[in-house]
Amino acid sequence: MRTTIENILGLRSKIRTPLDLVDLGNKGISKKQIKSLAEAMCLSSNAIAPLLAINVRTIQRQPENKHFDRNVSERAIRLAQLTARGVDAFGTKESFCQWLQTPSLALGNRAPISLLASFAGIEMVDDEIGRMEYGVVA
Repeated sequence: MRTTIENILGLRSKIRTPLDLVDLGNKGISKKQIKSLAEAMCLSSNAIAPLLAINVRTIQRQPENKHFDRNVSERAIRLAQLTARGVDAFGTKESFCQWLQTPSLALGNRAPISLLASFAGIEMVDDEIGRMEYGVVA
């Protein structure tokens, strides 16, 4: 079964088009969805917060019924896309999570997780997953 953004974020509605992603980003991601993303990436709130460019206290103080702003939400959506692709490429969440923590020569001998706080880093990690999917060794 294919892993989807909906699975990663625990969404009830389907993402059918890129416009649905834009709408989701504009609406905002909930605290529950951030927790779902963190779980899918095998991360704590302390570890996911810097990837979203926020303080862990911001997550802790966020009311359950409020949504994060567009910047945080778009980062979460992009990380969910990367996570869905990674879980599919590695076959299991656990294998993907282990890979995230393991230094990679193709990424300058850095662990992929250490690059995910920037959009450029996310793209580098996504490209590396793509190369692995197609059997290209960097």
